[in-house]
Amino acid sequence: MGARKRIRAEKIKEAKKTQYFARLNNCPTSPRKMRLVGDMVKGKDIETALNMLQHSPKEAAGRMYKLLLSAIANWQAKNEGEKLEDHLLYVKEVTVDSARMLKRIQTAPQGRAHRIRKRSNHVTLTLGSKNEHIQEMVENIEENEK
Repeated sequence: MGARKRIRAEKIKEAKKTQYFARLNNCPTSPRKMRLVGDMVKGKDIETALNMLQHSPKEAAGRMYKLLLSAIANWQAKNEGEKLEDHLLYVKEVTVDSARMLKRIQTAPQGRAHRIRKRSNHVTLTLGSKNEHIQEMVENIEENEK
């Protein structure tokens, strides 16, 4: 590995230490249906998001609920001894990408066949702290004043 590549990899590794996220790969739900649930909780604080997902009738909400719990557990693992309430965590970003597609065939009249595409998706849920967001805004304002 070259020096530039190694240095860049180390920077990415350091940046990931301050990011709190969880990933769900190959979820057997259509990406379109999962995006509806993801957009529902994006920007909400974690208590509200958990409550919304728990009481949503959508099947994808159950999977997103478990993913949010996993992201919270990841945050707690990186911040041992700190309280969730002090950091005002919220759902910063939810990305839903399409994954592999299982292609099946359904018989049709007169010897024809229709193709059925069983879609799946990858979901990445990122948490953010409102305290850190406020500090970044203050730093930006101070830089602009200089």
